[in-house]
Amino acid sequence: MEFKISREFLSEIEQLISENKSQELLLLLDDIHFADIAEIMEELDDYGAAYIFNTLDSEKTAEILLELDDEVREKILHNLSPKEIAEELDELSTDDAADIIAELPQHKKEQVISELEDVEHAKDIVDLLRYDEDTAGGLMGKELVKVNENWNVLTCVKEMRLQAENVSRVHSIYVVDDEERLKGRLSLKDLLTTSTKTPISEVYIKKVDYVKVDTKDVEVARIMQKYDLEAIPVIDELGRLVGRITIDDIIDVIKEEADKDYQLAAGISQDVEADDSVLELTKARLPWLVLALFGGFISVHVLGIFEPIMKLHPELFFFTPLIAAMAGNVGVQSSAIIVQGLANNTIIGPIVERLLKELSLSLLNGVILSAILLLGSYFLLGYEIHVGYTVAIALLSVIIMASLIGTFIPIILNKYGVDPALATGPFITTSNDILGILTYFTIAKIILGI
Repeated sequence: MEFKISREFLSEIEQLISENKSQELLLLLDDIHFADIAEIMEELDDYGAAYIFNTLDSEKTAEILLELDDEVREKILHNLSPKEIAEELDELSTDDAADIIAELPQHKKEQVISELEDVEHAKDIVDLLRYDEDTAGGLMGKELVKVNENWNVLTCVKEMRLQAENVSRVHSIYVVDDEERLKGRLSLKDLLTTSTKTPISEVYIKKVDYVKVDTKDVEVARIMQKYDLEAIPVIDELGRLVGRITIDDIIDVIKEEADKDYQLAAGISQDVEADDSVLELTKARLPWLVLALFGGFISVHVLGIFEPIMKLHPELFFFTPLIAAMAGNVGVQSSAIIVQGLANNTIIGPIVERLLKELSLSLLNGVILSAILLLGSYFLLGYEIHVGYTVAIALLSVIIMASLIGTFIPIILNKYGVDPALATGPFITTSNDILGILTYFTIAKIILGI
Protein backbone atom coordinates (compact mmCIF):
# COMPACT_ATOMS: atom_id res chain seq x y z
CA MET A 1 0.00 0.00 0.00
CA GLU A 2 1.35 3.41 -0.99
CA PHE A 3 2.47 5.64 1.88
CA LYS A 4 0.68 9.00 2.08
CA ILE A 5 2.36 11.97 3.76
CA SER A 6 -0.13 13.85 5.95
CA ARG A 7 0.28 17.30 7.44
CA GLU A 8 0.05 15.77 10.93
CA PHE A 9 2.86 13.32 10.15
CA LEU A 10 5.10 16.12 8.87
CA SER A 11 4.37 18.17 11.96
CA GLU A 12 5.39 15.24 14.16
CA ILE A 13 8.68 14.88 12.29
CA GLU A 14 9.36 18.62 12.48
CA GLN A 15 8.78 18.56 16.24
CA LEU A 16 11.19 15.62 16.72
CA ILE A 17 13.81 17.46 14.70
CA SER A 18 13.34 20.71 16.63
CA GLU A 19 13.68 18.80 19.92
CA ASN A 20 16.73 16.87 18.58
CA LYS A 21 15.13 13.48 19.29
CA SER A 22 17.10 11.42 16.76
CA GLN A 23 16.28 8.01 18.26
CA GLU A 24 12.53 8.68 18.20
CA LEU A 25 12.91 9.89 14.63
CA LEU A 26 14.71 6.68 13.64
CA LEU A 27 11.88 4.59 15.11
CA LEU A 28 9.28 6.65 13.26
CA LEU A 29 11.06 6.27 9.90
CA ASP A 30 12.17 2.67 10.41
CA ASP A 31 9.46 0.95 8.35
CA ILE A 32 9.11 3.68 5.72
CA HIS A 33 10.48 3.05 2.23
CA PHE A 34 13.46 5.18 1.16
CA ALA A 35 11.44 6.68 -1.73
CA ASP A 36 8.84 7.92 0.75
CA ILE A 37 11.55 9.29 3.05
CA ALA A 38 12.89 11.24 0.06
CA GLU A 39 9.44 12.79 -0.41
CA ILE A 40 9.32 13.68 3.28
CA MET A 41 12.72 15.38 3.04
CA GLU A 42 11.54 17.40 0.04
CA GLU A 43 8.63 18.73 2.12
CA LEU A 44 10.96 19.94 4.91
CA ASP A 45 13.30 22.92 5.01
CA ASP A 46 17.03 22.50 4.30
CA TYR A 47 17.86 21.95 7.99
CA GLY A 48 15.16 19.31 8.43
CA ALA A 49 16.19 17.42 5.29
CA ALA A 50 19.85 17.46 6.34
CA TYR A 51 18.93 16.32 9.87
CA ILE A 52 17.07 13.25 8.60
CA PHE A 53 19.89 12.41 6.19
CA ASN A 54 22.52 12.62 8.91
CA THR A 55 20.41 10.56 11.32
CA LEU A 56 19.90 7.54 9.04
CA ASP A 57 22.60 4.99 8.20
CA SER A 58 24.45 4.95 4.86
CA GLU A 59 22.67 1.87 3.56
CA LYS A 60 19.39 3.75 3.54
CA THR A 61 20.64 7.27 2.76
CA ALA A 62 22.43 6.03 -0.34
CA GLU A 63 19.11 4.90 -1.81
CA ILE A 64 17.42 8.10 -0.65
CA LEU A 65 19.95 10.17 -2.59
CA LEU A 66 18.76 8.59 -5.83
CA GLU A 67 15.12 9.46 -5.16
CA LEU A 68 15.64 13.07 -4.09
CA ASP A 69 14.75 16.00 -6.30
CA ASP A 70 17.88 17.36 -8.06
CA GLU A 71 17.84 20.62 -6.11
CA VAL A 72 17.51 18.93 -2.70
CA ARG A 73 20.17 16.34 -3.55
CA GLU A 74 22.55 19.10 -4.63
CA LYS A 75 22.16 20.84 -1.25
CA ILE A 76 22.70 17.58 0.66
CA LEU A 77 25.83 16.71 -1.33
CA HIS A 78 27.18 20.25 -0.96
CA ASN A 79 27.25 19.82 2.82
CA LEU A 80 28.96 16.41 2.73
CA SER A 81 32.72 15.90 2.62
CA PRO A 82 34.24 13.84 -0.24
CA LYS A 83 34.77 10.96 2.20
CA GLU A 84 31.13 11.04 3.33
CA ILE A 85 29.92 11.04 -0.27
CA ALA A 86 32.24 8.13 -1.05
CA GLU A 87 30.73 6.17 1.85
CA GLU A 88 27.29 6.67 0.32
CA LEU A 89 28.47 5.62 -3.15
CA ASP A 90 30.05 2.42 -1.79
CA GLU A 91 26.49 1.26 -1.05
CA LEU A 92 25.22 1.90 -4.60
CA SER A 93 25.51 0.07 -7.89
CA THR A 94 28.04 1.48 -10.36
CA ASP A 95 25.48 3.15 -12.66
CA ASP A 96 23.72 4.93 -9.79
CA ALA A 97 27.04 5.97 -8.23
CA ALA A 98 28.23 7.34 -11.58
CA ASP A 99 25.02 9.36 -11.97
CA ILE A 100 25.57 11.06 -8.62
CA ILE A 101 29.27 11.74 -9.20
CA ALA A 102 28.42 13.28 -12.59
CA GLU A 103 26.43 15.99 -10.78
CA LEU A 104 29.42 17.08 -8.65
CA PRO A 105 31.88 19.87 -9.52
CA GLN A 106 35.01 18.58 -11.27
CA HIS A 107 37.35 19.09 -8.31
CA LYS A 108 34.99 17.28 -5.96
CA LYS A 109 34.54 14.37 -8.40
CA GLU A 110 38.24 13.55 -8.22
CA GLN A 111 38.27 13.81 -4.41
CA VAL A 112 35.25 11.51 -4.05
CA ILE A 113 36.66 8.90 -6.42
CA SER A 114 39.96 8.87 -4.51
CA GLU A 115 38.04 8.20 -1.27
CA LEU A 116 36.20 5.12 -2.57
CA GLU A 117 37.37 2.07 -0.62
CA ASP A 118 36.63 -0.56 -3.28
CA VAL A 119 39.22 -0.06 -6.02
CA GLU A 120 37.33 -2.18 -8.57
CA HIS A 121 34.14 -0.28 -7.81
CA ALA A 122 35.99 3.00 -8.37
CA LYS A 123 37.45 1.78 -11.69
CA ASP A 124 34.00 0.79 -12.93
CA ILE A 125 32.54 4.17 -11.97
CA VAL A 126 35.34 6.04 -13.74
CA ASP A 127 34.76 3.91 -16.82
CA LEU A 128 31.04 4.76 -16.85
CA LEU A 129 31.75 8.49 -16.55
CA ARG A 130 33.36 8.36 -20.01
CA TYR A 131 29.99 7.91 -21.72
CA ASP A 132 27.32 10.49 -22.51
CA GLU A 133 24.39 10.24 -20.11
CA ASP A 134 21.87 9.79 -22.94
CA THR A 135 23.57 6.68 -24.36
CA ALA A 136 23.56 3.00 -23.41
CA GLY A 137 27.03 3.48 -21.92
CA GLY A 138 25.70 6.21 -19.65
CA LEU A 139 22.79 4.02 -18.54
CA MET A 140 24.51 0.71 -17.99
CA GLY A 141 25.83 -0.78 -14.78
CA LYS A 142 28.85 -3.02 -14.46
CA GLU A 143 27.20 -5.55 -12.15
CA LEU A 144 26.35 -8.71 -14.08
CA VAL A 145 26.93 -12.45 -14.17
CA LYS A 146 28.97 -13.89 -17.04
CA VAL A 147 30.52 -17.27 -17.83
CA ASN A 148 33.09 -18.47 -20.35
CA GLU A 149 31.93 -20.61 -23.26
CA ASN A 150 34.83 -23.01 -22.61
CA TRP A 151 33.73 -23.87 -19.08
CA ASN A 152 31.55 -26.78 -18.08
CA VAL A 153 28.35 -26.48 -16.05
CA LEU A 154 30.03 -27.20 -12.69
CA THR A 155 32.63 -24.49 -13.18
CA CYS A 156 29.91 -22.04 -14.24
CA VAL A 157 27.89 -22.66 -11.09
CA LYS A 158 30.93 -22.05 -8.88
CA GLU A 159 31.84 -18.82 -10.69
CA MET A 160 28.24 -17.61 -10.70
CA ARG A 161 28.03 -17.96 -6.93
CA LEU A 162 31.05 -15.69 -6.55
CA GLN A 163 29.82 -13.10 -9.05
CA ALA A 164 26.24 -13.03 -7.74
CA GLU A 165 27.46 -11.63 -4.41
CA ASN A 166 27.89 -8.23 -6.09
CA VAL A 167 24.64 -8.34 -8.09
CA SER A 168 21.36 -7.43 -6.40
CA ARG A 169 19.24 -9.19 -9.04
CA VAL A 170 20.38 -11.77 -11.59
CA HIS A 171 18.27 -11.11 -14.69
CA SER A 172 20.43 -13.04 -17.14
CA ILE A 173 23.61 -15.10 -17.37
CA TYR A 174 25.78 -13.98 -20.27
CA VAL A 175 28.27 -16.13 -22.14
CA VAL A 176 31.56 -14.68 -23.41
CA ASP A 177 34.66 -16.02 -25.11
CA ASP A 178 38.29 -15.66 -23.98
CA GLU A 179 38.36 -12.11 -25.41
CA GLU A 180 35.25 -11.12 -23.41
CA ARG A 181 33.16 -10.92 -26.59
CA LEU A 182 29.47 -11.58 -26.04
CA LYS A 183 28.48 -14.95 -27.49
CA GLY A 184 25.01 -15.58 -26.05
CA ARG A 185 23.03 -16.16 -22.88
CA LEU A 186 22.47 -19.05 -20.56
CA SER A 187 19.11 -20.31 -19.36
CA LEU A 188 19.03 -20.98 -15.62
CA LYS A 189 16.65 -23.86 -16.26
CA ASP A 190 19.08 -25.49 -18.71
CA LEU A 191 21.90 -24.97 -16.24
CA LEU A 192 20.02 -26.76 -13.46
CA THR A 193 18.84 -29.66 -15.61
CA THR A 194 22.12 -30.38 -17.41
CA SER A 195 24.95 -32.68 -16.32
CA THR A 196 27.68 -30.84 -14.42
CA LYS A 197 30.30 -32.08 -16.89
CA THR A 198 28.49 -30.72 -19.98
CA PRO A 199 30.40 -27.92 -21.78
CA ILE A 200 28.59 -24.59 -21.76
CA SER A 201 29.15 -24.34 -25.52
CA GLU A 202 26.56 -27.11 -25.94
CA VAL A 203 23.98 -25.48 -23.72
CA TYR A 204 23.93 -21.70 -24.16
CA ILE A 205 21.52 -19.80 -26.43
CA LYS A 206 23.41 -18.06 -29.21
CA LYS A 207 20.65 -15.58 -30.02
CA VAL A 208 20.78 -12.62 -27.63
CA ASP A 209 19.50 -9.05 -27.90
CA TYR A 210 22.11 -6.39 -27.14
CA VAL A 211 22.92 -2.72 -27.65
CA LYS A 212 26.19 -0.89 -28.23
CA VAL A 213 27.66 1.66 -25.82
CA ASP A 214 26.79 4.57 -28.15
CA THR A 215 23.16 3.54 -28.74
CA LYS A 216 20.82 6.39 -27.73
CA ASP A 217 18.80 5.85 -24.55
CA VAL A 218 15.44 6.23 -26.34
CA GLU A 219 16.46 3.49 -28.79
CA VAL A 220 17.43 1.23 -25.88
CA ALA A 221 14.01 1.89 -24.33
CA ARG A 222 12.28 1.07 -27.61
CA ILE A 223 14.14 -2.24 -27.96
CA MET A 224 13.46 -3.31 -24.38
CA GLN A 225 9.79 -2.39 -24.73
CA LYS A 226 9.45 -4.21 -28.02
CA TYR A 227 11.01 -7.46 -26.79
CA ASP A 228 9.71 -7.18 -23.21
CA LEU A 229 13.20 -7.39 -21.68
CA GLU A 230 14.04 -6.94 -18.00
CA ALA A 231 17.71 -6.39 -18.83
CA ILE A 232 19.86 -6.05 -21.93
CA PRO A 233 23.63 -6.48 -22.32
CA VAL A 234 25.84 -3.67 -23.63
CA ILE A 235 28.85 -4.27 -25.86
CA ASP A 236 31.68 -2.01 -26.99
CA GLU A 237 33.03 -1.41 -30.49
CA LEU A 238 34.87 -4.77 -30.44
CA GLY A 239 31.81 -6.73 -29.34
CA ARG A 240 33.05 -7.17 -25.77
CA LEU A 241 30.53 -7.35 -22.95
CA VAL A 242 30.97 -4.19 -20.86
CA GLY A 243 27.75 -3.89 -18.88
CA ARG A 244 24.00 -4.34 -18.71
CA ILE A 245 20.96 -2.07 -18.55
CA THR A 246 18.04 -3.00 -16.31
CA ILE A 247 14.37 -2.13 -16.63
CA ASP A 248 14.39 0.36 -13.72
CA ASP A 249 16.82 2.59 -15.64
CA ILE A 250 14.66 2.37 -18.76
CA ILE A 251 11.49 3.34 -16.88
CA ASP A 252 13.23 6.60 -15.96
CA VAL A 253 14.14 7.19 -19.62
CA ILE A 254 10.58 6.51 -20.78
CA LYS A 255 9.18 8.88 -18.15
CA GLU A 256 11.63 11.65 -19.03
CA GLU A 257 10.91 11.29 -22.75
CA ALA A 258 7.15 11.30 -22.15
CA ASP A 259 7.44 14.40 -19.95
CA LYS A 260 9.53 16.16 -22.58
CA ASP A 261 7.12 15.31 -25.40
CA TYR A 262 4.14 16.38 -23.31
CA GLN A 263 5.77 19.73 -22.57
CA LEU A 264 6.71 20.24 -26.22
CA ALA A 265 3.15 19.45 -27.24
CA ALA A 266 1.93 22.04 -24.72
CA GLY A 267 4.33 24.64 -26.10
CA ILE A 268 7.01 24.46 -23.39
CA SER A 269 10.45 24.44 -24.99
CA GLN A 270 12.56 23.53 -21.93
CA ASP A 271 12.45 20.81 -19.30
CA VAL A 272 10.79 22.48 -16.31
CA GLU A 273 8.80 21.49 -13.23
CA ALA A 274 5.98 23.17 -11.36
CA ASP A 275 8.24 24.29 -8.49
CA ASP A 276 10.88 25.91 -10.73
CA SER A 277 11.43 29.67 -10.49
CA VAL A 278 9.19 32.17 -12.28
CA LEU A 279 12.11 33.14 -14.56
CA GLU A 280 12.78 29.54 -15.61
CA LEU A 281 9.09 28.88 -16.27
CA THR A 282 8.82 32.12 -18.28
CA LYS A 283 11.83 31.23 -20.44
CA ALA A 284 10.29 27.84 -21.17
CA ARG A 285 6.81 29.11 -22.05
CA LEU A 286 7.41 32.49 -23.67
CA PRO A 287 8.86 31.46 -27.09
CA TRP A 288 5.74 29.55 -28.15
CA LEU A 289 3.43 32.20 -26.69
CA VAL A 290 5.24 34.78 -28.84
CA LEU A 291 4.74 32.51 -31.86
CA ALA A 292 1.04 32.24 -31.05
CA LEU A 293 0.84 36.03 -30.72
CA PHE A 294 2.40 36.56 -34.15
CA GLY A 295 0.02 33.94 -35.51
CA GLY A 296 -2.81 35.99 -34.04
CA PHE A 297 -1.50 39.11 -35.80
CA ILE A 298 -1.53 37.23 -39.10
CA SER A 299 -5.07 35.98 -38.46
CA VAL A 300 -6.22 39.56 -37.80
CA HIS A 301 -4.56 40.65 -41.04
CA VAL A 302 -6.33 37.86 -42.97
CA LEU A 303 -9.67 38.95 -41.50
CA GLY A 304 -8.90 42.51 -42.58
CA ILE A 305 -8.37 41.39 -46.17
CA PHE A 306 -11.85 39.88 -46.23
CA GLU A 307 -13.57 42.82 -44.55
CA PRO A 308 -15.76 43.60 -47.63
CA ILE A 309 -17.35 40.15 -47.61
CA MET A 310 -18.04 40.40 -43.87
CA LYS A 311 -19.85 43.70 -44.44
CA LEU A 312 -22.18 42.04 -46.92
CA HIS A 313 -22.52 38.80 -44.93
CA PRO A 314 -21.76 39.62 -41.27
CA GLU A 315 -23.08 36.18 -40.26
CA LEU A 316 -19.89 34.64 -41.72
CA PHE A 317 -17.90 36.30 -38.92
CA PHE A 318 -19.73 34.30 -36.25
CA PHE A 319 -18.50 31.02 -37.75
CA THR A 320 -14.84 32.13 -37.69
CA PRO A 321 -14.02 30.75 -34.19
CA LEU A 322 -15.68 27.45 -35.13
CA ILE A 323 -13.60 27.07 -38.30
CA ALA A 324 -10.35 28.03 -36.52
CA ALA A 325 -11.05 25.69 -33.60
CA MET A 326 -11.88 22.74 -35.87
CA ALA A 327 -8.71 23.33 -37.90
CA GLY A 328 -6.59 23.34 -34.76
CA ASN A 329 -8.29 20.29 -33.22
CA VAL A 330 -8.10 18.16 -36.36
CA GLY A 331 -4.45 19.09 -36.90
CA VAL A 332 -3.51 18.19 -33.32
CA GLN A 333 -5.40 14.86 -33.54
CA SER A 334 -3.65 13.87 -36.76
CA SER A 335 -0.19 14.95 -35.59
CA ALA A 336 -0.60 13.23 -32.19
CA ILE A 337 -1.30 9.87 -33.87
CA ILE A 338 1.68 10.28 -36.21
CA VAL A 339 4.03 11.36 -33.40
CA GLN A 340 3.00 8.34 -31.35
CA GLY A 341 3.60 6.07 -34.34
CA LEU A 342 7.03 7.60 -34.97
CA ALA A 343 7.96 7.09 -31.31
CA ASN A 344 6.94 3.43 -31.50
CA ASN A 345 8.44 2.85 -34.97
CA THR A 346 5.06 1.78 -36.36
CA ILE A 347 4.98 4.35 -39.17
CA ILE A 348 6.02 2.35 -42.22
CA GLY A 349 5.57 2.76 -45.96
CA PRO A 350 5.84 5.87 -48.19
CA ILE A 351 4.52 9.27 -47.10
CA VAL A 352 2.08 9.35 -50.02
CA GLU A 353 0.38 6.19 -48.75
CA ARG A 354 0.02 7.68 -45.27
CA LEU A 355 -1.36 10.95 -46.69
CA LEU A 356 -3.92 9.09 -48.83
CA LYS A 357 -5.13 7.19 -45.77
CA GLU A 358 -5.42 10.43 -43.80
CA LEU A 359 -7.23 12.03 -46.77
CA SER A 360 -9.84 9.25 -46.72
CA LEU A 361 -10.30 9.58 -42.97
CA SER A 362 -10.59 13.37 -43.04
CA LEU A 363 -13.01 13.21 -45.98
CA LEU A 364 -15.32 10.88 -44.05
CA ASN A 365 -15.14 12.94 -40.86
CA GLY A 366 -15.48 16.18 -42.82
CA VAL A 367 -18.64 15.08 -44.66
CA ILE A 368 -20.34 14.04 -41.40
CA LEU A 369 -19.36 17.22 -39.52
CA SER A 370 -20.23 19.47 -42.47
CA ALA A 371 -23.67 17.87 -42.77
CA ILE A 372 -24.29 18.47 -39.06
CA LEU A 373 -23.15 22.09 -39.44
CA LEU A 374 -25.33 22.63 -42.50
CA LEU A 375 -28.46 21.34 -40.75
CA GLY A 376 -27.66 23.20 -37.56
CA SER A 377 -27.06 26.54 -39.25
CA TYR A 378 -30.31 26.28 -41.22
CA PHE A 379 -32.78 24.75 -38.76
CA LEU A 380 -31.35 25.83 -35.40
CA LEU A 381 -29.72 29.17 -36.16
CA GLY A 382 -32.01 30.18 -39.03
CA TYR A 383 -29.31 31.29 -41.46
CA GLU A 384 -29.99 31.29 -45.20
CA ILE A 385 -29.27 27.98 -46.92
CA HIS A 386 -26.54 29.41 -49.17
CA VAL A 387 -24.66 30.62 -46.08
CA GLY A 388 -24.97 27.15 -44.59
CA TYR A 389 -23.61 25.59 -47.79
CA THR A 390 -20.70 28.02 -47.80
CA VAL A 391 -19.71 27.31 -44.19
CA ALA A 392 -20.20 23.54 -44.61
CA ILE A 393 -17.99 23.35 -47.72
CA ALA A 394 -15.38 25.52 -46.02
CA LEU A 395 -15.42 23.26 -42.96
CA LEU A 396 -14.92 20.16 -45.13
CA SER A 397 -11.99 21.82 -46.90
CA VAL A 398 -10.43 22.99 -43.65
CA ILE A 399 -10.70 19.53 -42.04
CA ILE A 400 -8.97 17.89 -45.03
CA MET A 401 -6.24 20.55 -45.11
CA ALA A 402 -5.59 20.43 -41.35
CA SER A 403 -5.52 16.65 -41.33
CA LEU A 404 -2.94 16.49 -44.14
CA ILE A 405 -0.77 19.17 -42.50
CA GLY A 406 -0.98 17.39 -39.13
CA THR A 407 0.21 14.20 -40.82
CA PHE A 408 2.88 15.66 -43.09
CA ILE A 409 4.65 18.04 -40.69
CA PRO A 410 5.65 15.49 -38.00
CA ILE A 411 7.01 13.07 -40.62
CA ILE A 412 9.11 15.82 -42.21
CA LEU A 413 10.37 17.08 -38.83
CA ASN A 414 11.36 13.53 -37.88
CA LYS A 415 13.12 13.04 -41.22
CA TYR A 416 15.34 16.07 -40.58
CA GLY A 417 16.13 15.15 -36.97
CA VAL A 418 13.73 17.58 -35.25
CA ASP A 419 11.59 16.22 -32.41
CA PRO A 420 8.18 15.61 -34.05
CA ALA A 421 6.44 16.29 -30.72
CA LEU A 422 6.79 19.97 -31.67
CA ALA A 423 4.09 19.34 -34.28
CA THR A 424 1.41 18.50 -31.71
CA GLY A 425 1.50 21.86 -29.97
CA PRO A 426 1.15 25.55 -30.82
CA PHE A 427 3.06 25.09 -34.08
CA ILE A 428 0.26 23.06 -35.68
CA THR A 429 -2.55 24.88 -33.91
CA THR A 430 -1.37 28.35 -34.93
CA SER A 431 -0.61 27.45 -38.55
CA ASN A 432 -3.93 25.67 -38.98
CA ASP A 433 -5.82 28.59 -37.43
CA ILE A 434 -4.35 30.94 -40.02
CA LEU A 435 -4.80 28.62 -42.99
CA GLY A 436 -8.28 27.66 -41.79
CA ILE A 437 -9.47 31.27 -41.71
CA LEU A 438 -7.84 31.98 -45.07
CA THR A 439 -9.48 28.91 -46.62
CA TYR A 440 -12.86 29.74 -45.09
CA PHE A 441 -13.13 33.26 -46.45
CA THR A 442 -11.61 32.35 -49.81
CA ILE A 443 -14.31 29.70 -50.32
CA ALA A 444 -16.96 32.14 -49.09
CA LYS A 445 -15.76 34.70 -51.62
CA ILE A 446 -15.92 32.16 -54.44
CA ILE A 447 -19.35 30.68 -53.56
CA LEU A 448 -21.08 33.94 -52.68
CA GLY A 449 -19.60 35.60 -55.76
CA ILE A 450 -18.16 38.63 -54.08
